[in-house]
Amino acid sequence: MTFTAAPALSGSVAVPGDKSISHRSLMLSALAVGESRVEGLLEGEDVLATAAAMRAMGADIRRDDDGIWHIHGVGVGGLLQPQEALDMGNSGTSTRLLMGLVASHGITATFVGDASLSKRPMARVTEPLSRVGANFTTSPGDRLPLTMTGACPAVPLDYTLPVASAQVKSAILLAGLNTPGITRVVEPIPTRDHSERMLKGFGADLEVKVHPDGTRIITLKGEAELKPQNIVVPGDPSSAAFPMVAALLVPGSQVTIANVGLNATRAGLIDLLREMGGSIEIINAREVGGEPVGDLVVTASALNGVEPDPARAPSMIDEYPVAFVAAAFAHGRSIFRGLDELRVKESDRIATMATGLRAIGVTVEELEDGIIIDGSGGQPLPGGGPIATRLDHRIAMSFAVAGLVSRDGVTIDDMRPVATSFPTFTTLLQTLGAIA
Repeated sequence: MTFTAAPALSGSVAVPGDKSISHRSLMLSALAVGESRVEGLLEGEDVLATAAAMRAMGADIRRDDDGIWHIHGVGVGGLLQPQEALDMGNSGTSTRLLMGLVASHGITATFVGDASLSKRPMARVTEPLSRVGANFTTSPGDRLPLTMTGACPAVPLDYTLPVASAQVKSAILLAGLNTPGITRVVEPIPTRDHSERMLKGFGADLEVKVHPDGTRIITLKGEAELKPQNIVVPGDPSSAAFPMVAALLVPGSQVTIANVGLNATRAGLIDLLREMGGSIEIINAREVGGEPVGDLVVTASALNGVEPDPARAPSMIDEYPVAFVAAAFAHGRSIFRGLDELRVKESDRIATMATGLRAIGVTVEELEDGIIIDGSGGQPLPGGGPIATRLDHRIAMSFAVAGLVSRDGVTIDDMRPVATSFPTFTTLLQTLGAIA
C-alpha cells in the first residue's frame, strides 16, 4: 500500500482500546470467580489470541453485539489443561504473560506463534519462571514453539529485574497469584504499571513501595481470590502515537484524539514531542477504571531535534519507531540511546527503521543501542519503497505516517500485520482526510 502527501488533517477520532490493558483484563477476568464485563476491548489479533487461550484453559468468554465482552472465570488455580497448542500469532505479550499464569498451575501447555514471534527470545521469562518450579522445553535459542509444565504448588520468587520489562514483571506477578507465600519483584527502572493497578482492582493483596531513588518494590500475597470487575478500557496511547505525529507533521492540521490513556508510565512520547516543540494539549482529563484518561488536541508544529534521556525508554518503548519519523522531519539532529530493547521486538526495530528511513531519503546513523537522525528541517522527504516492515505492525504504521509528508509517497510492503494492534488504522486516516 502506498501513502501519499496529505492535505491538512482535521476532525476528532478515537483509537482502539489499550492493548496492554485489554490483555490483562481478559486474563484476570478469567481468574476471577463470577462474571466480569469489559467495554472498549481492543479487538485486534493479539488480544483475540489471548481470549482464545483463556477459553482453551476453561474460561467462558463471549462478546455481545454491542461490543461488551463477558468473561466467566474459573478462579485462581482453576485453569484447565488445554487440549491443543495455544496459538499466540504475533503476540509477545500474550505469550509471556500466559506463561506466567501457567507456571503456577499443574497443567502443560504448548505455545506456538507466527514467523515473527518465533524469532523472539523467551529466556527473560523462562529463566525466572523456572525458579518457581516450571519446566520448559524450548526451540533453539529459547524460542517458540515451546512446551511448559507448571508447578503446583509453585515456589514464591524474590526477583530483581535485570532489564526494564513490564512483561517479565507481569509474568512473575501472575505466577504469584497461585503460589503460596509472598512473591516480590524489585524494579530498578519503572515500567508500565497496568498489572499492578488491575491486580489491586480485582482484589489481589498487592503493595508497591517506591524508594527515593525510584526503585519500585512490588509484593503480592499468593493464593489470591479475585473478584469480578466491570472494566472500561481507555484508548491505547501507543496507537494514538500515529495520528498524533501525523497531525504534528502535516501542515495546517489540527486533530482531537479522544479518550487516550495517560498513565505516567506510558506518556513518554507526549513529553518528548512537546520538548521538540509539538503543540499537544490535554483536555477533559479524568480517571476511568483507575487509569488517567484525557483527550489530546494536536496542532501542526515545527519540531526541533532532541536527545532524550535514555531513562525515558520504558515509558515509550513501543512509540520510538514513530518518534524516529518525527525526528526525520525536525530541524537539526536527534540522538536516541538506551534502546537495546528495540532489538528484540517484533523486528529489530532499530535496524529496520534505519534501513527504511534511508530508503525514503533520511540521513541516519545506526548505533548499537540507538540511532542518530538528521532532520529535514520540516521539508518533505523524497519517499520511496517498498519498505520492508519485517511483519512489524509499528514499522508499517510509522512509514505510513512518513508517507503523508513525502513528495512521491511511501510504499509499505505489507500492511496486514497492522491488524494485530490497530485494525482501523487506515479507516482513521480516511476520517482525518489523509486518504481519499
